[in-house]
Amino acid sequence: MPYACFNCPDRRIFMSDSILFENTSPRFALPLLHVGQAQKEEFVNEALSRCDLMLHCAVSGERADPPEHPEAGETWLVAQDATGAWTGRGGQLAGFHGGNWLFVEPREGLRIFDLSTRQERLFNIFWRKAALPVEPLGGMTVDVQARAAIGELVAVLQALGIAPSA
Repeated sequence: MPYACFNCPDRRIFMSDSILFENTSPRFALPLLHVGQAQKEEFVNEALSRCDLMLHCAVSGERADPPEHPEAGETWLVAQDATGAWTGRGGQLAGFHGGNWLFVEPREGLRIFDLSTRQERLFNIFWRKAALPVEPLGGMTVDVQARAAIGELVAVLQALGIAPSA
């Protein structure tokens, strides 16, 4: 946007520096369009497919090899020992869009919902999931109310998909 220099005696108009865009967005590598770019629909469709993969992300589960007959929109967490079309993609999300696998590199703080375990996962250096809490046992005094409260907390965490179900 142009601006006027009010400290200059002739009040000349200056243009601000133009913004330089990279080829992809910084967070999830969404392809960016450039002026005069040919076949823009390919870049827009890829960006929309990546958004579709990431929004309210739910994965079918974790596996090392791609399914033989994936359905459109099917998304998996790629296991570290990945094979086939997923070789070298361990830890990434693989979504089947437009007849091809689209991969997304996770970023710190990304959360997904694993439909196979009905549990939420968090990416913090690597994919993490909560372990099933152990019911408190033993001790000198048995406090029935405290154990009941802990049991209710565990049940809520399980219902929210934070803690695994038994």
